[in-house]
Amino acid sequence: MIATLLSGDAPRSRVLSVLLLVVLVCLALAPFLFPGTRSLDTAARICVFILLVASYDLLLGYGGIVSFAHTMFFGMGAYGVALSCEFLGRSWGALAFGIGAGIVAAIATAFLIGLFSLRVRAIFFAMITLAVASAVAVLVSQLSQITGGEDGLNYQIPRALTPAFKFMEEPVFGVRMNGKLLNYYVVFVGALVGVLFLLRVVNSPFGRVLQAIRENDFRAEAIGYRVVQYRVAATCLSAAIAAFAGALYAIWLRYVGPSTVLSMEIMLDILLMVVIGGMGTIYGAVLGATLFVVAQNYLQELMGLAEGAFEGLPLLPALLSPDRWLLWLGLLFILSVYFFPTGIVGRLRDGR
Repeated sequence: MIATLLSGDAPRSRVLSVLLLVVLVCLALAPFLFPGTRSLDTAARICVFILLVASYDLLLGYGGIVSFAHTMFFGMGAYGVALSCEFLGRSWGALAFGIGAGIVAAIATAFLIGLFSLRVRAIFFAMITLAVASAVAVLVSQLSQITGGEDGLNYQIPRALTPAFKFMEEPVFGVRMNGKLLNYYVVFVGALVGVLFLLRVVNSPFGRVLQAIRENDFRAEAIGYRVVQYRVAATCLSAAIAAFAGALYAIWLRYVGPSTVLSMEIMLDILLMVVIGGMGTIYGAVLGATLFVVAQNYLQELMGLAEGAFEGLPLLPALLSPDRWLLWLGLLFILSVYFFPTGIVGRLRDGR
């Protein structure tokens, strides 16, 4: 049963299996294990970014395609939900329409970009995607009457997904049984299904051909595979999953804005998560996204505690100031790349 769910791609490392199981259990029981608004929001962000990073790894790790437009597809899914709920009302039909519209828009845009750009060399394709993503971000900021501009959009989702809705009066293990809990499990299940789907894709004949193209596209074309068609299909599939992740994020936040779903900072974060976890493995997306999001949310607090512990000593309190958390996050990334050049998953599999 487990082998079927994992599409035959076992972790192949006892330590990796334990880590993946811990992440799965912690996310599945997050509302009960880590009560509190901030911890639940962190868990939801981890779910969304695991799916987003896994979708990007399909391009970069399995297809060898470098793209800087992934946040654009992420934003299309988010804005699809936001605009649908804003103009069609807070209904399940509007929510479904928004998710579908965002995914279709992402696929259509990815198809056009891929069809006209994937014939060029990798660096030129990366520059084209960067230009298109920047143009879309500027367009969203300028169409303030529709998209809310830089201020973004606040919208209403179905009441069953909001804290105002209670499906049980009494708390269970101290957790309120309300719409926010249901909203979290919508995000969790959506991300889990998306990751399992991607596992199935990368372990299918389609995924094997993508890996062959990544290793040597001339040889793959010589034996009869149409390289451009496979790359376009991978780009469209990756864009669709990224848009779905954006839709889940929009359902959770109930707010979208250019800085929230379209910024270049998010694209850089995705690249870091892929490298930290390990390229060419969906499991790397799980570990990379989990570690990165947890560090983003809690590194400042840990540094604050360390600053207090070393108070009175020369230099150390200044270095451990929470204001320097980005410096330490950068150092942690450098160390992870140095000691884990193939990512955490690659290192664990090599050392099994």
